Amino acid sequence: MYDNFSSDYDRFVDWPGRLAGELSFIERELHAVRARRVLDAACGTGMHAVALAQRGYVTVGADLSAGMIEQARANAVAASAEVRFEIAGFGELSARVGSEFDALLCLGNSLPHLLNPGALASALADFAACLRPGGLILIQNRNFDAVLARHERWMEPQTYREGEVEWMFLRFYDFEPDGTLAFNLVTLRRERAGGWSQRVATTALWPMRQSELTAALDEAGFGKVAYWGDMQGAPFDAKTSPNLVVTARRLS
Repeated sequence: MYDNFSSDYDRFVDWPGRLAGELSFIERELHAVRARRVLDAACGTGMHAVALAQRGYVTVGADLSAGMIEQARANAVAASAEVRFEIAGFGELSARVGSEFDALLCLGNSLPHLLNPGALASALADFAACLRPGGLILIQNRNFDAVLARHERWMEPQTYREGEVEWMFLRFYDFEPDGTLAFNLVTLRRERAGGWSQRVATTALWPMRQSELTAALDEAGFGKVAYWGDMQGAPFDAKTSPNLVVTARRLS
């Protein structure tokens, strides 16, 4: 799914707006642990890693999608930013990119692509292996407590225009009998106000609740856990917050 979407991902995300809204919170948390070396896991097209590199951090980005990493490397070159990018998924990060990072980011609702508690435990153990003792983990998931309570299928559409070409991105969930979600992404494209072409992609997600993630972090040796409702640091409310944002420290 993400290899096929990598060429459109930077059209889908409003990066100037997103980074302006998130970097203050991210840097506040990085400063709290005196972070210098930062790993962006599931980095996508690398824009967080690039932005942090421009602010003086030593950053590494990793993603399972080769297409996303190819675009991330191009974004770093375009920004004149020195960032190392590697193709690596959850569970293989420490072997591919090393250890002793001061902080690890896992943003953009990436962790719910792990579909069961065993896969989550393996990923969090790998995260811990990437960090120095006392290192920070910062996770941004959808608030699936609210999604499940409201049976919330649809997300806000996104649009983008480039000259005479226009894109529209639609996202919605199907609630599967086994408790997972089918995440559907519809990409619509047209030129010169002509007819729309469409492409549909689907992948599975585990709608991870706050209690499930909390238990897994504790089991993996993380402590000092704190929660926010968005990437601006608003308080977390399980009923209303759009995101579940978690910070925690590797204890030993």
